[in-house]
Amino acid sequence: MKRVFVIAALVALVACGDPSVTGVVSSGGQHNSIVTPAVTSTELTLVATTTTVPPTTAPPTTAPPTTAPPTTAPPSTTTVVTAPDAAAGFGQLLVIDVLAFVRVENEHAAGYVRGLFDYPADLDGDGCDTRSEVLQVESITPAQVDIFGCTVVQGDWISPYDAMTSSNPGEFEIDHVVPLKEAWDSGAWAWNVLALVAYANDLSDQRGLRAVSVTTNRSKGDRDPSNWLPPSAAAVCPYIADWVDIKARRGLSMDQSEYGRIRNLLNGPCMGVLMAPLEPLPVSTSTTPSAPPSPPPSAPSDQPDSGVYYQNCTAARAAGAAPIQIGEPGYRKSLDRDNDGIACE
Repeated sequence: MKRVFVIAALVALVACGDPSVTGVVSSGGQHNSIVTPAVTSTELTLVATTTTVPPTTAPPTTAPPTTAPPTTAPPSTTTVVTAPDAAAGFGQLLVIDVLAFVRVENEHAAGYVRGLFDYPADLDGDGCDTRSEVLQVESITPAQVDIFGCTVVQGDWISPYDAMTSSNPGEFEIDHVVPLKEAWDSGAWAWNVLALVAYANDLSDQRGLRAVSVTTNRSKGDRDPSNWLPPSAAAVCPYIADWVDIKARRGLSMDQSEYGRIRNLLNGPCMGVLMAPLEPLPVSTSTTPSAPPSPPPSAPSDQPDSGVYYQNCTAARAAGAAPIQIGEPGYRKSLDRDNDGIACE
């Protein structure tokens, strides 16, 4: 209330034209001298309005929704090492890094039949089999092809293993970099038939098949790098890179001597050699799988297995154990009269 009286007095004085006012205001029993400068009517109106209206709480206002600016997390400093990504599609890989992902185990040396791979075949149905297709692609001049049967009759080839050149296709054979039997022994024995045929006739990756001189192809045979390398020194490291690529891409294993020889080369004369990223397989090895061939029985022994002993087959039958497969409890050589791995048939 005291502030209202003060403002009212000021308004009255200004209305009388006084340019300045000196007044005495009582506040709590004390007298204070206040000098008020001249102000305009507009300013007074604002002051009066501000001081005479009792304070109120302003209604809350709703701010328009805003979208918080996106935050960018700081880059991670953690490096995650994983197996080579078949779908990466960028950069190059050190061959020795890829080698680390190849299994090392003994070869499965039973059941190989070359005919299961159906090589050479005409998988794309264009009338030209795999041999003809490779010869046409690798001829450094346009190959001449017999239109009846798609037989290549002339071209110009350079054998990468020994640098031999010829225009006679009869002097060249198609080398499977990882030979068919080597692939079989290293894991292809468990593939389905479609995968076997696709491997033997794979034109999707030039690292798998190549035209080479008859001499080098036959000297190589089905040997791995622990027993054979290209005679040309310049061809050794590219050959090793392709070998590792195929083994890793196909999930094939290496035996100890093969792995050791390749590792020594990659730590020695082939140190730092690179390979292109692994590509996805054209045909899955697990589609409509065929049963893997049974491993051959090991040499029979007349010592009973697992300490179980049957004096004869009559005793085995009485015990409900017959027939007894090799490796099962109670099997021994003398009970397997035809040596077929099954006793008391």
